[in-house]
Amino acid sequence: MGQTAIEKHLARASGLDAVVPGDIVHPDPELVIVHDGYIAAAHRELGQLGIDRVFDPERVMFVTDHDVIHATPLAAERARQNRRVAQEWGITKFYDVGQGGQGHIFPMEEGIVRPGMFLLCYDMHCTNFGAVGALALRTGSEIITVLAQGTIWVQVPHTIRIELSGRFAPGVMARDLGFRLAADFAGGLYGAYDYRAIEFHGPALADLPVAERIALCNTLTEIGLCASYFAPDDQTARWYADRGIAGGSTVTADADAKYEQTLSIDLSGLEPQAVLPGGETTVPLAQTDLGRAIDHAYLGSCGSGTFDDLLVAADILRGKSVAPGTRFLITPGSTATIARMEREGLGDIFRKAGAILLPAGCGPCAGGTMGPLGPGETSICTAAVNNFGRMGSKDADIFLASPATVAASAVAGVISDPRSINGKG
Repeated sequence: MGQTAIEKHLARASGLDAVVPGDIVHPDPELVIVHDGYIAAAHRELGQLGIDRVFDPERVMFVTDHDVIHATPLAAERARQNRRVAQEWGITKFYDVGQGGQGHIFPMEEGIVRPGMFLLCYDMHCTNFGAVGALALRTGSEIITVLAQGTIWVQVPHTIRIELSGRFAPGVMARDLGFRLAADFAGGLYGAYDYRAIEFHGPALADLPVAERIALCNTLTEIGLCASYFAPDDQTARWYADRGIAGGSTVTADADAKYEQTLSIDLSGLEPQAVLPGGETTVPLAQTDLGRAIDHAYLGSCGSGTFDDLLVAADILRGKSVAPGTRFLITPGSTATIARMEREGLGDIFRKAGAILLPAGCGPCAGGTMGPLGPGETSICTAAVNNFGRMGSKDADIFLASPATVAASAVAGVISDPRSINGKG
């Protein structure tokens, strides 16, 4: 019997010829990623166990992206401890503030993560790496076991195949599809989804760029799907070639692979979506509170911080201004994206429009450490989640939407359909 791409990744990483859903394996990661909020804690916990080194310093990567401004003495002290741990453990892949950016984005842009790789990571949004044909699984606090031993037990998940056809209508983006799929899974429309992996297939992939794949892999993570995956193709090859990087290896599903279920989605029938405050309800944008005044708009995060996302917003803001009374914060996903923004004039567009450019990283999504919300305020943004209190006051309302919807709303000062601001709706 053939295997899915997810099963092939896990079999290869575990030194096996084949695996099936339910198998327990101990895969060997090519890279282990830990983000700034847990580095010092991991060092302390391992030290309490008498462990003073990691299994392989060359395969461990530290990323500072959640708290890049150090707005408090506590944050500055934690960052100092992280630098000390990196030195003590001999971590050469240590990306401090200003050096890389968002840890679920820049590793792909710099070729640190390439097609065919298998990773174990602390943070759940490592699912982003499936956009380029790598498989990354989240361990959470059990990352200390990986740091000490180089592996951890993993159960092989069931895989769901999603066939995508058609093309997005103007004003619709992959993040809209991710919101809709996540809501439909969580609502029981497609059956079991917890700890399932998703593989995307179908003719629509020929027109779906890597940036959109990143958004789609990212958006589905929050409901409990363990991985999302696109087999490398021409889009992937072009994305790496544009950056002067060799693409890596290709892992694809066998023609006779067995999936738990197969779903078919026509992109042409989708319209812009929004996730209502609290994160429990997703509705078409037309059914939300269109015209509601916003105090805060935010573009960035691990799901929507690529150059392509910023270009969508820049095209909407070109020659326009952010509405009075609205602050629009933009967080590029990487230092490389900041450099490209300046080369291609996006920085000037944003500054002239009155947007606020923040350093590369997680931005306000990281608990509101930058650009937080006050009581009673309303935000529309591309954050990963929008539970109450996520970006500041628990009395603030956060709507999630696509980069196009967020930018259009920032210009209008109210929740707006991106198709309307350009005369297409």
